[in-house]
Amino acid sequence: MSQQGKYRAPALQKGLEILELLAPLPHPMSMGDISAALGRSVSEIFRMLLVLEEHGYIARSGEGYRITNRLFSLGMAQPPIQDLLGHALPAMRELAQRIGQSCHLAMASGHQMVVVANVETPGLLGFAVRMGYQRPLIHSASGHVLMAFQIEDARAEMFRATDVAGLEVDRPKLEAELGRVRRAGYITFASPMLTAITDISAPVMRGATVEAALTVPFVDGPSAKIDMAGVRQALLETTAALSTALSGTV
Repeated sequence: MSQQGKYRAPALQKGLEILELLAPLPHPMSMGDISAALGRSVSEIFRMLLVLEEHGYIARSGEGYRITNRLFSLGMAQPPIQDLLGHALPAMRELAQRIGQSCHLAMASGHQMVVVANVETPGLLGFAVRMGYQRPLIHSASGHVLMAFQIEDARAEMFRATDVAGLEVDRPKLEAELGRVRRAGYITFASPMLTAITDISAPVMRGATVEAALTVPFVDGPSAKIDMAGVRQALLETTAALSTALSGTV
């Protein structure tokens, strides 16, 4: 018997299946639908839902269940992330004041990027991305930066995770784009969500390892405090200073 088959925890497996099912959904899911989706009896699912709700991993919403931010909070409590945020948040606030735009910090999680911190614009002009927001790496400025500055093996794993998620990607084309991002040190990326926004993103490094991507969703207009070139320069200065600070704590 293989090690994988010898040591099984059926209850834990069922709980994880429920969390993985609910995590990407934008709406609550009923007990019956969860049962059908996982191919398990309602009685099995009922017991697991009670335990997960009791521990705060899911919550009732109407007649269904949704995932909470409990797992996100646990991840955020890790010392390396706390160290990153301790350095990043003051720098992000200073950047937002300087450029008059919002900014957010994202990290990689499987085939997605996850926003772990954000600072809203101090003025009237700006677009803020909420904490916990997720988007496929291949479809975002932050994701392109996180992939571009990874070591080769880690980047290959990101591509594998993207394939497993069923996302279509022209890998040679994307690899070429990631090469351009590495050479430039940043990316300017037309927002896939809103036509009036251009995402400008650059890496935050700890030594030779990319820790996160710092992104400004640049909103242009008569009220803009400084132009896109000025925002890009300010962003690069901020990420360079952050990378130096983090590398000193290795």
